[in-house]
Amino acid sequence: MSKEAFNTGLDALARALTAWADSRSGMRAGRPVGFPRFKSRRRTTPSVRFTTGAIRVEPDRMHVVLPRLGRLKLHESARKLVRRTDNGNARIMSATVRRDGGRWHVSFTVEVERATLTPACPTAVLGVDVGIKHLAVLSTGEVVPNPRHLAEAQARLRLLGRALSRKTGPDGRTGQRPSKRWQRAAARLGWAYARVANLRRDGLHKLTTRLATEYGTVVVEDLNVSGMLTNRRLARHITDTGFAEIRRQLAYKTTWNGGRLLIADRW
Repeated sequence: MSKEAFNTGLDALARALTAWADSRSGMRAGRPVGFPRFKSRRRTTPSVRFTTGAIRVEPDRMHVVLPRLGRLKLHESARKLVRRTDNGNARIMSATVRRDGGRWHVSFTVEVERATLTPACPTAVLGVDVGIKHLAVLSTGEVVPNPRHLAEAQARLRLLGRALSRKTGPDGRTGQRPSKRWQRAAARLGWAYARVANLRRDGLHKLTTRLATEYGTVVVEDLNVSGMLTNRRLARHITDTGFAEIRRQLAYKTTWNGGRLLIADRW
């Protein structure tokens, strides 16, 4: 057992207590933060963060070395990370291992020396209007269609959900443990949801990267997404689109590429 397993929980508790104290004193903006609660090992994403010990990527770029876990094979090549570390432009600070959608992922926190970049059109200004019918309508006249990944997968998700409901699941009141078939059905349902999330994330990253690298100034509307989610008829379609995620990605990608992001008032 690595000591980082305990340090990760203690670090998360310290962050939660700090957020709770800052929220009570008015130092933290946004919604009020409640007192930390215990996390369930069944309903949370298993994760651990390694900050000390041997953390490196092997020269073949297909294996990583982590403390206590040793040498692990990667499904994807880590050539981009190795290229930066070999050139001295990046330094690995920590590594986080988590299980999501039936797969194990490792992500590295890296200190990077970024080069000064310039957009392809530094003086160009682009307005982006996000919506449900179309993912985005640009001021240039381009219309980005909404792929509706969740809507397309809804039929399969319903079938998997019904199959899961027919299995013997866990019951906290009686102490009943889930059956093996329930666990396999829950894993299949989790994989289906993970695929929808991956497809949505991939499409949003490609869109925001293209906009940030081409235009010097990008203007988006300040939408009240949390208020829009109270509409039960549109909540599922809004979450499937990812309004807030588009703005979040544009915020840091425009800075990385030498541009700027302007937030237009909703009124």
